[in-house]
Amino acid sequence: MKAAILILGSAALAGVAIGVAPLMSDQVRTPARYPDRVSGCRVTDGDTIRCGAERIRLLGIDAPELPGHCAEGRECAPGDGFASTTSLENATTDEMEIQRVGEDRYGRTLAMVAGPKGDLSCWQLAHGQAIYKQKWDNGYRVARACPSAVQQH
Repeated sequence: MKAAILILGSAALAGVAIGVAPLMSDQVRTPARYPDRVSGCRVTDGDTIRCGAERIRLLGIDAPELPGHCAEGRECAPGDGFASTTSLENATTDEMEIQRVGEDRYGRTLAMVAGPKGDLSCWQLAHGQAIYKQKWDNGYRVARACPSAVQQH
């Protein structure tokens, strides 16, 4: 069972968690705290966003490709690329928090990114819209951020 901490009523003002409930797609989550901010964020696909001129690949996950994007001979994540993209759009806002951890072979920033609904890699995993890739999880950051979502994969 997926679980999230609910923050309700005046307890929310104090930042006090008062219960545990099933994780629902519309629940408010306490956002992750990452050191930097980015703005102008838009979703490219289920595991990539663009914030201004910076292309950002979400750490530790692989999402289904949009039609025509899975090269022959490549093992692509199963699922619906459109549904995965829409899921990520539901968790992405114009301004996000970011923890950069490197760069991939395509020149994209590898990062943990979060907004009001929490960490985006964790969001995609919890909603079944990406698979966890341990070999892509630099420093096991995603595994530490959302262990219950990672354990399902």
